Amino acid sequence: MAIVSLNPLNMVLRIWQFRSLLYQLIRRELTQRYRSSFLGMLWSFFTPILMLCIYTVVFSVIFKSRWRHELQDPPMGEFALTLFAGLTSFTVFAETFSRAPGAIVSVPSYVKKVVFPLELLPLVILGSALINSLICVGIIIVAAAILFKTVSATIFLLPLVYIPLILFSAGVAWFLASLGVFIRDIDQATAIVAQILLYISPVFYTGSTLPDWLQVVMFFNPMTVILSGFRQTLLWGEGLDWVAWSIWTALGAIVAWGGLAWFLKTKKGFADVI
Repeated sequence: MAIVSLNPLNMVLRIWQFRSLLYQLIRRELTQRYRSSFLGMLWSFFTPILMLCIYTVVFSVIFKSRWRHELQDPPMGEFALTLFAGLTSFTVFAETFSRAPGAIVSVPSYVKKVVFPLELLPLVILGSALINSLICVGIIIVAAAILFKTVSATIFLLPLVYIPLILFSAGVAWFLASLGVFIRDIDQATAIVAQILLYISPVFYTGSTLPDWLQVVMFFNPMTVILSGFRQTLLWGEGLDWVAWSIWTALGAIVAWGGLAWFLKTKKGFADVI
């Protein structure tokens, strides 16, 4: 059984086998989040629109910030949209990273059910974050069409950028969800680490402004490639850095396999701890 469970193909097939259940769990996660509010899921649209408007006023009107300094006359909202695109992708990882330690301990009744596939629970968090990111992507596309009077010619490459993001987020989520069962303080640590990751990732700044040696260091942060990919394909009409994308997609697959393998090997001890 252990050999089968650690086979990458069997792992993928196992997740695929429970795809209907995963869909229902993600749907319930989203509905419960806004269950007691009057506007419900509409907050998923209103909140990012409001934040984008605030970014536009603050960075384009007040600070007159530029993201790409080579542009003599950047379009209105260029910095705000670039920042928002980076935050959209980063938030997927950060939300999954921060909430994963509580994925199992928050539902002890599921742990007692031998037949319930606990490995789906971290994916529910990831799936919810991905859906919210897709809403933000739609807002960015509309805003770019209004402000830039055009739509990125390479937007069709955006799904490829999601691949390493999903793989890394899933792998880390499985590892932290398991670790959170045995070390309850881990959820406090992840909140702090998520804030640190926000500032060491090129969310508020472009990597080209950093010293050469620091750019090399930044390359080893997977979010650097992912954030750049979002901006290149979603806003700037540029292609991907295929070498970097291939490297980090392969590494993301390894992280995902390792995280799920760790989860499957340790979940038999969950019931004893919870």
